[in-house]
Amino acid sequence: MCGIAGILDATGAAAPDLLADIAGRMADVQAHRGPDGRGAWADADGHLGLGHRRLAILDLSPQGAQPMLSHCGRFALAYNGEVYNHEELRRDVDAARAYSGRTAIAWRGHSDTEILLEACALWGVEGALSRAAGMFALALWDRRERTLTLARDRLGEKPLYYSGQGRRLLFASELPGLLAAPDFSAQVDRGALALYLRLSCLPAPHCMLSGVRKLPAGHSLTVRVADMAAGDLPAPKPWWSLRQMAQDGLMEPLDVEGGSEAQVLDGLLRRLRQSVRGQMVADVPVGALLSGGVDSSLIAALMAEISPGNVRTFTIGYAEAAYDESAQAAAVARHLGTRHTQLIARPQDALALVPKLAAIAGEPFADASLLPTRMVAELTRAQVTVCLSGDGGDELFAGYNRHVWGPKLWSRLEDIPLGLRRVAASLLTSLSPRAWDRLFEALGPVLPALAHQRTPGEKLHKLAQALPARIAPAFYAGLVSAWPDPSLLVHGASEPAWALRQPGSWPDDALCPRGSSAWMQYLDTAWYLPADILTKVDRASMSVGLESRAPYLDHRVAEYAWRLPLGMRVRPGPKGDQGKWPLRTLLGRYVPQALWDRPKTGFGVPLDDWLRGPLRDWAAALLDPVRLRREGYIAPAPVAQAWAEHLSGRYNRQYRLWPVLMFGSWLETFGISG
Repeated sequence: MCGIAGILDATGAAAPDLLADIAGRMADVQAHRGPDGRGAWADADGHLGLGHRRLAILDLSPQGAQPMLSHCGRFALAYNGEVYNHEELRRDVDAARAYSGRTAIAWRGHSDTEILLEACALWGVEGALSRAAGMFALALWDRRERTLTLARDRLGEKPLYYSGQGRRLLFASELPGLLAAPDFSAQVDRGALALYLRLSCLPAPHCMLSGVRKLPAGHSLTVRVADMAAGDLPAPKPWWSLRQMAQDGLMEPLDVEGGSEAQVLDGLLRRLRQSVRGQMVADVPVGALLSGGVDSSLIAALMAEISPGNVRTFTIGYAEAAYDESAQAAAVARHLGTRHTQLIARPQDALALVPKLAAIAGEPFADASLLPTRMVAELTRAQVTVCLSGDGGDELFAGYNRHVWGPKLWSRLEDIPLGLRRVAASLLTSLSPRAWDRLFEALGPVLPALAHQRTPGEKLHKLAQALPARIAPAFYAGLVSAWPDPSLLVHGASEPAWALRQPGSWPDDALCPRGSSAWMQYLDTAWYLPADILTKVDRASMSVGLESRAPYLDHRVAEYAWRLPLGMRVRPGPKGDQGKWPLRTLLGRYVPQALWDRPKTGFGVPLDDWLRGPLRDWAAALLDPVRLRREGYIAPAPVAQAWAEHLSGRYNRQYRLWPVLMFGSWLETFGISG
């Protein structure tokens, strides 16, 4: 795991030493991603400089240092990530070279970097990546063809930003890497700001700065010096397709007739074991993040099965019961026999970290769970350098509440007049979230099992936002939007296209009807997983030099998951319909159900209370109408109304206020002005 950066200067005016210096300085801004080593390289013929910061995981010797030249000398690689099947890939490279009569490679070491580089030299970038199982973002320079290729992994675990400014191309793992380039122009993109205020994050290819793009997951960008000299920057092209994977799985679902469900589950378990085993390979200590929920508990169970008594697990807890999962995690750890470390977060430690979140994220990012993720990453890094997580389980196996009850609710809402739905929405918001929580607690003994939810008031207010929708995409937007109408805040801005507004990118409607659970899963995997979940995990872990790995996101597991019939993803249970039935069933083979079966909850923080209490002065300064008018991006009136509503205690407006606060904090942290 590392940080990469580089500059492609088509003018030819910059000397190699200058190009290497620029690339090195861009990489140094990302030193937290790679504290173990630094490398900078420039082509002797000019045009390109590569920078690299190394977090040594495989082959800790200098033989794994980057940027790295291929054995033939034609290719140079700067690479961030891990290829988990690198040993298999190495055997394939050796066999292919022997078959074609080429000289055998005298391998310098055993790093996956060297193996991936030689695979690219042999089969080209797309041919190499199609054979690789892993997470990565890379820059490959072809010295003979004067061509630079940028590429990103299938599901978007590793980030890559790029910007064409004039006749030069800049790229980096994080946005501050671009800001470190000389003469870089940083202007806020108002359309991107509007989309960010809706989603609390920015899906690729959009970025908060004009002229900057995020390379989409599963895409590559190939740039020739001759094209850059003419002022042309081609569009990225997919080398792998999420849509095709989902569509293939829906067209050819696994056969579960005749009592073969057990065989299907065994097939999933084999793939998960293969993924976990491959991701446990490292030349440094490895652990696991354990929340005590289904996804992380199953990963920890498989690790304990593979390496009994040697697994280290980590969790974080809070004094606030509604947000604390540490007791469940500790119980699972005891049952599995892991070496468990637990941190109960002190409010003062969490609050001290809040003003630093903008610097950690590097861009406006408003998922407040970045805070506990960063805290548990720091706890974990004190003992290990690599950790496995349960990320991706919800998206691939229908784990979110909207996957479970959303389709049924939408099918019923379609027949209810819009006026009645608006009345219902008003009734739901007539009580504050806390009042709803107290009511649910009082009525607990007589409520059905399905109604036993954590923070039910927040969920009902979120539902109220979606009730007036006329079509399924609007219903989904209501469920995922922080600000339902960002145009009220960013006047005159037009939101750029994203997954929900690109129906041509969805699987065929006959296979994946709008409003269905599979459709919502697809959308969540297309934008929410890479833009929110994986961004959060990457920034939180890499800010402390910790590599996070996600076994569920092995593409072989993902492909199998999409072949599961819907009835195996969402299934009725004693407490109502539940998602992730395959994972629940497999986990039951390792851990008693009583230790992990509880209502779905997020990895949250008591932010609503903090904004009314210890964070109030900090927030008030960033939300001050005079300040907002001076910055000139966000209209003060809607923000002032949301702030007043939140302070009153009747509403929980943290989801609207936090994006505004993180944007303001980002402007302040990086000195970006209007």
